[in-house]
Formats: sequence, C-alpha cells, structure tokens
Amino acid sequence: MSKHFVAGRPEPTTHTVNPSLWSPPPTWAGLAGQVRDVIDDLPRFPAAPLQRRWHQTWGATQAEVAAEMPGDRLLPRAQYRCTRAITIGASPEKVWPWLVQVGCLRGGWYADDLLDNFARPSVRRIVPELQDLRVGQCLAWVPKPSERTAFVVDSFARPSWLLWRSPNRTWAWRLIPHDSERTRLVARMHTVYEWRRPLALGTVLLMELADYPMMRRMLLGIRERAEAEQALAPESG
Repeated sequence: MSKHFVAGRPEPTTHTVNPSLWSPPPTWAGLAGQVRDVIDDLPRFPAAPLQRRWHQTWGATQAEVAAEMPGDRLLPRAQYRCTRAITIGASPEKVWPWLVQVGCLRGGWYADDLLDNFARPSVRRIVPELQDLRVGQCLAWVPKPSERTAFVVDSFARPSWLLWRSPNRTWAWRLIPHDSERTRLVARMHTVYEWRRPLALGTVLLMELADYPMMRRMLLGIRERAEAEQALAPESG
C-alpha cells in the first residue's frame, strides 16, 4: 500500500551531512571518466535549441506526454515544458529509492558529475541513510543552498510518483509498472522564465541548452544503476 503525502507550504529542511560516508572522493581515473562524459555531451548542448520540439518529449509516448502529472497546474504560465521517459528493467519499488536519494551532498544527480555534483561521483548503491523522504525536504543543487538553488519535496505517493518544486520550477516523476519486471519512468519539468529577475537569462540558458543533455544522462544513469542492482538481487523461489 502506497502512502500519499501532500505539502501545504513546506519549509525547506537541511541537515549537516558528510557525503564521503557513501560517496568516495573523486579519483584521477574517475575524473577522466567524468571529462569523457562531458565531452560526449558537448554537441548536445548547442544543438538543444535546434532540436527543442524533439527533445522535449525524448523517449516519451504520445499518451505519456498527454497524461496529467502532479504539479501540472502549479505553473500555468511556464514557458519551458518537457516530458521525457525511459524503460527500466526493474520494478517501481526498485527504481524508487534512486529518486529518493538524489541531491547535492546526497546521492548526486546521476548525470554529468563534473558539472552538477562538483566532481563527486554520484552513488552507485542504495544508501539507507538517504531514504528518509519527507515533505519539505531540501534537495540542493549546491553545498549551501538557498530557496533559488534547491528543490523542495512537495508531495509524493510511494512508489508511484514524486513532485519537487522551486519558486519557478516543478519537476514531477511517475513510475508506471510496464510489466512484472519493468518500469516506465516518466519525468516532467515546467519552468517559468521570470524576466524581471536579474538572473533570468541564466535560467533560460540552463533550460534551453543544458536541460536535455543532463536529463538524458540522468535517466540513463538511473536505468543503469537500477538494472545493475536488479541483476545482483538473489532470485526468489
């Protein structure tokens, strides 16, 4: 039975953590791999605006794009909207923990760690200490987050959907059983370009250039980790 939690006006909560407990410091070999990942993604950054209509529904079916998701009505004037999806060879219960532990000083973002996790490798295992999901929980982008540099857990129904939000952005996840052993993981992001704010141009560049390559790599990173864990799980019966 899934538990359904809904936020009212949550206050961000943060905790002093030591990520070295679950994520070792980067090595030279690891850094080289991160550089290779960034080089591989480099062509996707400038190409993203030219492929906007295509990449905004990367991997998603027409039905998934049209389906309602949590947070859809929170930012009706959002200029940037995307729905992306991937099939993962693991059940929703096995994929869910990877979403719960994301964030800077947590499990990372499973994308280009050199760019979005300060070169600290994103974790490759489920960390029990990071599985305490709460409404109002802060998912930071930087080590010392502010309201503008973090998502807050808005609401969730374990292990079906999860909604993060910031003042100008919503990020929803839905985990749909595809069959007895697979999951469709659907991610939807809405962003408002707040033209009156000093850093509005930075938000535009982040979404129009970086969102697709980073989200693509994050979805692939979640799939890789969840399927690797599934392969190591003992067979039942």
